Amino acid sequence: MKKIAIAIVTFGILIAGFMANRTPKSPDFSKLKLQLEKEFRGAYPKKIAPNGNLVELEMTAEEGEIEIFEGKKTKVWNYNKTVPGPEIRMKLGDTLKINFTNNLPQETTIHFHGVRVPNAMDGVPGVTQPPIEPGGRFVYEFTPKDAGTFWFHPHVRSAEQVERGLFGVLIVEEPESKYSRDEVWVIDDWRLISDAQIDPNFGTPMDLMHDGRWGNVITTNASLSEKLEVRPGTRLRLRFVNASNARVYKLDFGTLNAIAIAVDGMNVKKVFNAQNFELAPGNRLDVDVKIPRNSVEKSFPIRDIFTRRTNKLGEIVVAGEPIETPDFEPILNSKIPDWNEAKNYPIDKKYKLNARRNARGEIEWTINGKAFPEYDPFTLKFDEFNKLSFVNESSRLHPMHLHGQFFKVISRNGNPATENFFRDTVLVKPKETVEIATVPLDRGKWLNHCHILEHADAGMITITTVE
Repeated sequence: MKKIAIAIVTFGILIAGFMANRTPKSPDFSKLKLQLEKEFRGAYPKKIAPNGNLVELEMTAEEGEIEIFEGKKTKVWNYNKTVPGPEIRMKLGDTLKINFTNNLPQETTIHFHGVRVPNAMDGVPGVTQPPIEPGGRFVYEFTPKDAGTFWFHPHVRSAEQVERGLFGVLIVEEPESKYSRDEVWVIDDWRLISDAQIDPNFGTPMDLMHDGRWGNVITTNASLSEKLEVRPGTRLRLRFVNASNARVYKLDFGTLNAIAIAVDGMNVKKVFNAQNFELAPGNRLDVDVKIPRNSVEKSFPIRDIFTRRTNKLGEIVVAGEPIETPDFEPILNSKIPDWNEAKNYPIDKKYKLNARRNARGEIEWTINGKAFPEYDPFTLKFDEFNKLSFVNESSRLHPMHLHGQFFKVISRNGNPATENFFRDTVLVKPKETVEIATVPLDRGKWLNHCHILEHADAGMITITTVE
């Protein structure tokens, strides 16, 4: 019996040793991945067939002046002599052709923020095209795949060129709109000095150390007192665009019932109350507003309450004879995936966001310890589910923007997110971890960067390849 007992113990030790040295088998997530991809199908199109209609315009970037303060001329850079630049409106299926001329003293490009363009039209110097030299020309031509609110701006020395006034709006309209009015508010802040001129000190150490360049003057459509006059009964589609270098706005609609219908250009799955929506640099928000025919209130101010100081962005003024309020349901995207099970899928790529000082003592903003043009490359497979994580190791804000694709926020600090919409830009707050999921449908090399433009210019950029 003693020999049998020894033999059993010896066998047990051998089995234990074998199990200890055996490499654990990795979990198989292939079925879950297929399920998540199936949920996504039809959420937005891979391709679009051009309808044959061409929207063509000449666009010139040049120096000019605008009047922010009455009686004072502020020197700016602009597109086609206006700030914001020309509001381009086109129908879904139209092809846009911009014959662009650079009359600036610097090289430049145009990036169409949020538009799923062919990679060669993305406007990123050294990645998708050479920079356009002073006096140079370039033709941008593409057919947007999605209807929505988009905008355009340079991707060369962005922290300076956008601050000087180079930004505009691109509206891709759905086939039919039933709204009484469709208006755009482009929100920007300016850092002006005593003579109403733009402070020429860009990328200061103070801006780089903190949350970028926040201005001391906020405008909507380049106005200090934007007023939108509507008649009682009006049903309004109001499109907000944050064109600021770095400032975040938290929208306060007061007594106005503003219903969010689209985020970053894309229709939502389910409408929600837009009160307190945080509009980070690059973000857009479309709201549906009904002005009662018998409205007692004649003015509806809209404010920013992101900081302790309240800032008035503009107001809707009710005047004139009542009109019939259009009665219809907003266009929604019922195919946006819930992706509830995405929490059980592993992270494909983690992006750690932080800062450092280089050998010259200058501040650099990094992704995974690298500052652009050095970067940590990653490849996303075309038409496959991918889960990414932004880990903010710093104490600053970082609105992260992905070119060439939309994504859905899955969680914040491990807590499931409740967003029923896609984004192209997400605000990652200090020490926060945000998980997102995407199924990329556009091949090429695409930037992934912080849209605080000072942070991006200081290195917080990486490149993701979709193939």
